[in-house]
Amino acid sequence: MTTPPDTTDTADRAGVVGAGLTGSLLAIRLARRGIPVDLYDRRPDLRINDVDQGRSINLALSTRGLDAMARVGLAEIVQRSGVPMRGRMIHHRDAELRFQPYGTRPEHHLLSVSRDGLNIALLDAVDREPLVRTHFSARVRDVDLHSTSLILENGENSSSVPHEVVYGADGAYSAVRSRLQRTDRFSYEQAYLEHGYKELTIRPDATGGFRMEPNALHIWPRGSHMLIALPNADGTFTCTLFWPFEGDVGFDRIDTDDEILAVFEEQFPDALELMDDLAEQYRTNPTSSLVTVTCRPWHRGAEILLLGDACHAVVPFYGQGANAALEDVTVLMDCLDEHADRAAAFEAFFTRRKPDTDALAELAVDNFEEMRSRVASPVFLVQKRLERALARLFPGRFDPLYTMVTFSRRPYAESVARAQANDTLVRRLAITVLVLLLALLALVVVILVR
Repeated sequence: MTTPPDTTDTADRAGVVGAGLTGSLLAIRLARRGIPVDLYDRRPDLRINDVDQGRSINLALSTRGLDAMARVGLAEIVQRSGVPMRGRMIHHRDAELRFQPYGTRPEHHLLSVSRDGLNIALLDAVDREPLVRTHFSARVRDVDLHSTSLILENGENSSSVPHEVVYGADGAYSAVRSRLQRTDRFSYEQAYLEHGYKELTIRPDATGGFRMEPNALHIWPRGSHMLIALPNADGTFTCTLFWPFEGDVGFDRIDTDDEILAVFEEQFPDALELMDDLAEQYRTNPTSSLVTVTCRPWHRGAEILLLGDACHAVVPFYGQGANAALEDVTVLMDCLDEHADRAAAFEAFFTRRKPDTDALAELAVDNFEEMRSRVASPVFLVQKRLERALARLFPGRFDPLYTMVTFSRRPYAESVARAQANDTLVRRLAITVLVLLLALLALVVVILVR
């Protein structure tokens, strides 16, 4: 609906702001706990209107996100609609291809899914919940903290809608968080990368089939910049071009058709061959920024709680942004099960989740360097082979960091700590082996000299 609800019957209901992936999943989980919910979104219903959000149209779903979807009975739908990606396909400048498998076991893969398709599946599930009412084109302008009321804009009019509790799942530029930022002792930081991104598309071949290997995430690493491509079920690939805003090869510098084609001819020649309308796509599609958001605390008593990008937006380079946001809902439900008092549950959620999302934010930025540069390095390849060998020899003890983050629900911070401990142990073993080899070599030399 496009009009605000009758304010006489909302005071005992939960208000969830944001009907994206996190908010929709949260509304379902709350309703199944017997909690009446009003779900608000500033956008029109994307099932009726083509909504341009400036967001990637597909994402890589992994264990954390799939587990969250399974808990509301949507895992099978997601699996059917997604395309498995079993590793990275590295495209070198000379068009040589090199495949790097994900994980340590054959079943380890990511699932390339449509963001809108995933959102639609969740919204359809929301519609099947009798305790949830959904309000589209309902922009939250502010939050009255004293009455826990949402101040909604509807054209030139505004209305105050009271709720028992408000959940802010309205993204990196959250209106709910914006209100909390104006309270005492609320810390907030946003940091932008010097790089931005632009979406491009590789269309299917004449038969509707894929024009590259479909079961891989394709990467063109070029040091200061890169191109990636994820497969879609319709035979297309969604490409994302990551460039600096400034510099000789940057979004602020490259703007004519000749410049665009020349850069792609030099940097991504095999991709250029697959995009006949590259120059038009480049000129037409928007350029977006890459932001990391951190804040604390995530809640105000028992009345307001932030989830997902509203409190921990990350850059996309570990493929965990949506997965972490969906997992937030799982963790919150666990905390609500463990604590009868809602304020205590919210505090437990923040205490449990904050170290993990901080760790993920650092991982995501660090992985940008890996994807655009190190994946093409021979040293990197040797390291990855060693990691897989150790994981096979000592299953569960030497799992690589990527495996723990992507193919388990081990907390992010714990995964990082364990990987660091493993790295230290491996380095010590390597040094010990090297010393023994040198000692053996010295002994051989002494024997030969005698």
